[in-house]
Amino acid sequence: MIIKVCGMRDSENIRAVEKIGVDWMGFIFFPGSSRYVGEGLGYIPEKVKRVGVFVNEPLESVRVIASKNRLQIIQLHGNEPPGYCVSLKNAGFTIVKAFGIESGKPFPEELVEQYEGSCDYFLFDTRTAQHGGSGRKFHWKLLSSYRGETPFLLSGGIRAEDAVEVKGFNHAQFAGVDLNSGFETTPAIKDSIRLQNFIKTIRYEQD
Repeated sequence: MIIKVCGMRDSENIRAVEKIGVDWMGFIFFPGSSRYVGEGLGYIPEKVKRVGVFVNEPLESVRVIASKNRLQIIQLHGNEPPGYCVSLKNAGFTIVKAFGIESGKPFPEELVEQYEGSCDYFLFDTRTAQHGGSGRKFHWKLLSSYRGETPFLLSGGIRAEDAVEVKGFNHAQFAGVDLNSGFETTPAIKDSIRLQNFIKTIRYEQD
């Protein structure tokens, strides 16, 4: 299972989280986010896959930022069309397209289907006006309606106490989790001990 920690910014905190066994680390390059990293990272981690999170950013700007910060994965949270995703994928990036899910509404099957084949992963998050980061969960049972072939990461308000539920979540395309606000002490600062305990439960503890 992929463990991704998103919304990182502080160099010392990045170093601490890098040491505990996460797979991917996300950095938000969207100025509207409270976890916005600015134009570049003070410390670029080497032991994780580096993910840049963007919202409706011009393609050339994404390429410049990705080069400067040595990003390997691009995560898109806006209205980027499939062709936009393909362009970045053809440039050698792993592409993650995020979709907001609302608990009171049906799974957006038709929208998601449009991106099959143009992305490497999907990310299912709680739908918000702020493009994610709400700390709220959606009903995971809605994902039973997803029958696509693209693997996905589960996001949306996952906390340390959800480890057992995450471990028991079952879907053929479930590839990992995206952790953010549920492990923060303040915006962009993660509690590495809580993260470490979560990872231990997910990966090492027996049922």
